[in-house]
Amino acid sequence: MGSSEVAGHVVKSYAIEAPGRTVTDRDAQAALRIAADHLSSAHLRGSLGLSVLLMHAGGDGDYVLVHTWIEGYMSDLAFFTGPAGDLGRLRPGRSGLAPCVWEAAVLAHERDSFSRQVLDGDGALEERLTAWRGDVLEGEVR
Repeated sequence: MGSSEVAGHVVKSYAIEAPGRTVTDRDAQAALRIAADHLSSAHLRGSLGLSVLLMHAGGDGDYVLVHTWIEGYMSDLAFFTGPAGDLGRLRPGRSGLAPCVWEAAVLAHERDSFSRQVLDGDGALEERLTAWRGDVLEGEVR
């Protein structure tokens, strides 16, 4: 889904689609609005301004995950869940909710990408951020 600037953050976006489900452009825009609302206060949580957005059209509902790199080599993860095909009804996920196997695969790639491109990368910060933006996971995951 590419990357964009949202609420003062560079956001890399991914779509995860269960068989028979599709993440549409309208879904992606709705997910970006949810991310913008969440990220608007991310500075209070120590955000570094780098985030990953997952829009998951699951077999049992829709999920939006907003993963943000924060100070101290840590991250912040927000879940929004709701019925399939109705992103207007997404609400914050329950406490303790963790990524499913497909979401975790993307987040594992992003952890490696952040470490490889930003923390351990060569060159000026802007060059490392460009490399991070371009380091995306493609294809099927599990």
